[in-house]
Amino acid sequence: MKDYVIRATAGEGQVRAFVATTTNLVEKAREVHGTTKVATAALGRTLTATSIMGLMMKNKGDKLTVIIKGGGPIGTILTTSDSTGMVKGYVQNPQVEVPDYENGKLNVAAAVGTDGVVKVIKDLGLREPYNGAYPLVSGEIAEDFTHYFALSEQTPSVVSLGVLTTEYEVEHAGGFVVQLMPDATEETISQLEQNISKLDSITNMMLEGKTPEDILSIVLEGLNPRILDKIEVGFECECSKEKVGEALVSIGKRQLQEIIEEDKKAEIGCQFCNSKYNFNEEELIELLNSLEN
Repeated sequence: MKDYVIRATAGEGQVRAFVATTTNLVEKAREVHGTTKVATAALGRTLTATSIMGLMMKNKGDKLTVIIKGGGPIGTILTTSDSTGMVKGYVQNPQVEVPDYENGKLNVAAAVGTDGVVKVIKDLGLREPYNGAYPLVSGEIAEDFTHYFALSEQTPSVVSLGVLTTEYEVEHAGGFVVQLMPDATEETISQLEQNISKLDSITNMMLEGKTPEDILSIVLEGLNPRILDKIEVGFECECSKEKVGEALVSIGKRQLQEIIEEDKKAEIGCQFCNSKYNFNEEELIELLNSLEN
């Protein structure tokens, strides 16, 4: 089954919701970066949230970057999305290992850390991108995004994110974001709180075979949910040798000249997808000449 996000409304417009299945894109991230189980969970949860947040943007060229720095051994988590929900991302230390919780669940907070921030950068095509940083509250990712929405957008939100892995691959991944609109009545709020209080984890629901549509019905029971659209999402990196060449040019004439004289070649890697791009001496000289023209 392809990954997708459903966008929905409920309670006659008093609630909006996004529910995602992201198993394939999280598995692709795991394959690309060779992440441990706990790193896969941390990166996968962040990629899912970032994809949903990308779909919240209004214009075609809008882009969003999420940076999580919690002070833990995983280092920095960095993910990006466009307005179609296509994502890419990486963790600084993909080989991180930490002891699980006593109940056997992955201790994502121990890997991520709790002394740091969630930073969100929105490039909306304006002169300066929107840039906001908000303190981590748990390091488990979902709670941190809930806190982000409350502080940055003053929007009461419920965020649930999950990644279930076997020893070798991602079995299930997904999540949802449910938000109350300013005109939400006490009755609507009470119904939503009641639904959330008896909710199973997102991965357990997916393990039982529930689709995003099924999960939407459970989360918004009694609120007459209505699906607005269904958007396919995935892990996709748009890097190319041409773009990497532009990056090489941007380091300046002097440094490029030094690379040619000392190494006579260059290998540049993409952090997002681990692709490697090789430039021989002739190609480097061509890039240098482009600076002189």
